[in-house]
Amino acid sequence: MSPIRDVIFIVVTFFSVYVQIFFLFTFIKFHKKIERRGGKKGEITLSNYPTVTIIVPCYSEEKTVEKTVLSLQELDYPKDKIDIILIDDGSPDKTWSKIKELEQRYSNVKSFTKMNGGKHTCLNFGLEQTKSEYVGCLDADSIVHNKALVRIMSYFEENTELMAVTPNLVIHNPKSLIQRAQRAEYTVGSYNKKMMGFLGGIHVTPGPFSIFRKKVFDTIGPYRKAHNTEDMEITFRMHRAGYRIDNCNDAYVYTLGPKNAYDLYRQRVRWLYGFMRNVLDYRDLFFKKKYGTLGFFTLPTGAISIIVVLFIVFFFFQGLIQPITRFIQKISTVGFNFNIFDIFTNPSLDIFYINTNVTTLIAFVLYGLAILSFILGKWISQNKEANFLDVIFFFAIYLVLAPLWLLKALWNMCVNKEASWTKEIDKRVRENL
Repeated sequence: MSPIRDVIFIVVTFFSVYVQIFFLFTFIKFHKKIERRGGKKGEITLSNYPTVTIIVPCYSEEKTVEKTVLSLQELDYPKDKIDIILIDDGSPDKTWSKIKELEQRYSNVKSFTKMNGGKHTCLNFGLEQTKSEYVGCLDADSIVHNKALVRIMSYFEENTELMAVTPNLVIHNPKSLIQRAQRAEYTVGSYNKKMMGFLGGIHVTPGPFSIFRKKVFDTIGPYRKAHNTEDMEITFRMHRAGYRIDNCNDAYVYTLGPKNAYDLYRQRVRWLYGFMRNVLDYRDLFFKKKYGTLGFFTLPTGAISIIVVLFIVFFFFQGLIQPITRFIQKISTVGFNFNIFDIFTNPSLDIFYINTNVTTLIAFVLYGLAILSFILGKWISQNKEANFLDVIFFFAIYLVLAPLWLLKALWNMCVNKEASWTKEIDKRVRENL
């Protein structure tokens, strides 16, 4: 390798191993505090049941919103303490008539319609309608576990300084290989988010069922468009205000992952673009002691990861082009002289030719740590369906697609092109919820 590639390799290796070891030691330190409430442990009684409003923004959700509302009605929480606000964001289909029907069916459901303005405008409209002590959002393509809310509220009861709690997202009923790969990703995410919750470094309160004290919005203001990643921007703003955010690993929210590579690509371009733009907007949070883990670990880690992937992509294509160029030069010089039967008549495979240099060994270590993260995530989330075949799909698919959506997100930044929330919605993905 060239000196530059040597340096890049050392930096990437150190960074990757450091992050994994950091999370592993965090797990060892806090694993006894991880809630795994099943069976009788799942029965939770709160000393007080505060009022909660759940806002459900809808755009072209006529086929899914009913199941979403039904899951909210089945929550193990007093019905008179839950308000559900359904907001149609100018859908072109029959979403409005559907949510009006749901309002008539359930006494704690209120429905509204408005001109299309994007998800953040729906959330802010909902905030204006609520007087509850707590407020959350649920995407209309997601359903919640019946214990999710009471488990989240138990965190607020135990810690009066806590201002928001995020759930554990689970890919619902994966059918395609792309969705299986996402199941592995979300399983690892259960581990990472729980560790960041212990460390105070959570960087996003995801749309599906993150619960906030209403005081948050009364104090620091409503949602902003924030490059169509309003859930990330409000989290950065909360950290700036010194608010504590935690993760409830057994508050399950089941969501549909994109079914095909193109839909996944579009989703991740939006997420990554939003992350980079929000990081630039909140660059003052970097390396400030008052912002703790977020400023010294979460944000720098995310920024370095992007740079690392760019270098990996560059050297990958460089390594790919060079042998192709040499092969073309050889053909142009001596002609094409290759007999496919030589492979079978003169086999040269030998176990002693297996590459055992330092690079290969380190790669095995990194893959091993990634698999360990999956195992710990599976234990934390108690996801019995996730399996090692999902991990194989994850590595195979994401190693190809991740550089593509990173490059596209960077290009969108250069030309100042934002993704659309409404255009990203694919009805075909939602039909199987």
